[in-house]
Amino acid sequence: MADAINVGIDASRNRSGGAVAHLVGILSEGDPLASGVREVHVWAPRELADRLPQRNWLHVHTPAPLQGSLSEQLRWQRFDFPTAYKKAACNIVLNTDAGTISHIRPSVTMSRDMLSFEPGIMSLYGMSRERLRLLVLKYVQARSLKSADGAIFLTEYAAKVIQQYSGPLKRFQIIPHGVGKTFLETETQNRWKRNEPSLPFRCVYVSNTDLYKNQWNVARAIDELRMRGYDCKLQLIGGGDGQGQELLESVLRRVDPAGEHIEQLPFLPQDRLPDILGRSDIAIFASSCENMPNTLLEAMAIGLPIVSSNKGPMPEVLENAGVYCDPLDPQSIADGIERIIVDPQLAKSLSKAARARASEYSWARCAKQTWQFLSNTYRQISSTA
Repeated sequence: MADAINVGIDASRNRSGGAVAHLVGILSEGDPLASGVREVHVWAPRELADRLPQRNWLHVHTPAPLQGSLSEQLRWQRFDFPTAYKKAACNIVLNTDAGTISHIRPSVTMSRDMLSFEPGIMSLYGMSRERLRLLVLKYVQARSLKSADGAIFLTEYAAKVIQQYSGPLKRFQIIPHGVGKTFLETETQNRWKRNEPSLPFRCVYVSNTDLYKNQWNVARAIDELRMRGYDCKLQLIGGGDGQGQELLESVLRRVDPAGEHIEQLPFLPQDRLPDILGRSDIAIFASSCENMPNTLLEAMAIGLPIVSSNKGPMPEVLENAGVYCDPLDPQSIADGIERIIVDPQLAKSLSKAARARASEYSWARCAKQTWQFLSNTYRQISSTA
């Protein structure tokens, strides 16, 4: 085997749940040494560093600017990171965010944000600061992916759509996220498992409220089902603010002013979600835009019958293990939920199929493919230098 290499990971701006879960997953479940990696150096904020495992080959750095403002983080990434990277004797860097402004080479850049690239989504934000931010991100991310020596996409869908803007990339691989073992190991306690009627039908949707998440349409769908005579309740988990939250609250004031049937909970830590999902009857995922729908994957792993958005990469991830709907149409969402309510056998078959599909998404597989891609990218570049 060729000489082992040192890999640097820029996790300086990893704050989202998916980004944090990804880094914890590949460092906890993977064996980089088997792919010719000697050491892994991670630069991360303290709150993320505290969640990383202890390994002999892993070195975690927490520079003070990463606890500061966004401008301080960007300044560190652009000007201080190259010095720290060189001091650690790294051979290749993994940028965990395509919004990086680092120019270190050789590099592999991950794409995990679709908002700037999904057709029609940016127009939801009108002429706002958020739309301007997304336009800037679109330019930065496309440029970052194009200039990298390798790119990692989480889904085939993301790779296809984003390359329409970045142009064809010379070297990339599809490496989906994994799903936590706790979700796969949780035993459901819902009506389908017990084979007994248990009213009401408990629906759950886990996602922060935003303009592309469509929680207000889900709330309207639950109201429609109640008008059809079904005793349904809904838990919305994830919290939110801004225009999406305002739309949701406007619908709730109209369809459930006393909060008897629809409950919104704030963001909950991952260790609380398996129990809540395990006691739910139907999972709903009504997002219009995703790169890798992690909360959909978690509902699949629990073994819930799922009503999913038919947009983005959702059909790629869920395949035939769910009922699809138009997330922009409350009637379509209600029809999808009703299909499961009236057909217990369909619910049970979807549960089984979803769990089987989710078992294909492991952090061990994700980690192995990631370390191999980093190692192979470096060696291919070195051989042609």
